[in-house]
Amino acid sequence: MDNPWKSINLFDYENHMKLDTVMQLQTLNDMMKVQLNSYPVDNVMVLGIAGGNGLEYIKPEKYSTVYGIDINPGYLQEVKRRYSNLGNLLKCICIDLIAENSKLPNADFVIANLLIEYIGYNCFENVIKQVKPKYVSCGIQINTGEEFVSESPYLHAFDGLNSIHHQMETFELLCHMSNIGYQYLSTVEYPLPNGKMLVKVDFVRINRSLR
Repeated sequence: MDNPWKSINLFDYENHMKLDTVMQLQTLNDMMKVQLNSYPVDNVMVLGIAGGNGLEYIKPEKYSTVYGIDINPGYLQEVKRRYSNLGNLLKCICIDLIAENSKLPNADFVIANLLIEYIGYNCFENVIKQVKPKYVSCGIQINTGEEFVSESPYLHAFDGLNSIHHQMETFELLCHMSNIGYQYLSTVEYPLPNGKMLVKVDFVRINRSLR
């Protein structure tokens, strides 16, 4: 079965995410601004980049390479169109992280916002072991109920996600990252208008070798 993210229209996704009752597009933009200015690195990998929200904060004098990873080739085409000013600095790679993570290059910093929910903790461990970043910053959604997609006119665009969604818990993420040699650095909570919350959790690698 094809991953449902391959068939979700970017227009539907972004318009749902920026509704006043959802506010996730705006919140993730604020989060990306912080993430991209947090660590002394010159390259970064953004997992599940979608339409490139937050890439406007990339400083060419700071970053030599930005890897944009997504399973949807249409999303990546739009990222390249929107951020053509980044030129060869931006390298978009279409990869299914569950089946093809061995194709990922190394990077010093990984940003994974609203990504682990759709690949699971164990797959995320494998991705990090492949990329071997020094720093990892994760944005996860904490839900107040069973529904992880907020009510909106675009709701049915996301019907297929139920088959791949995993509920997130901050403590569980800490345990999995510790298992592969990453030390917890910080947590920042971003409340959302519908009672849900985005939580940014950052880590640093303490083991030099990842196996």
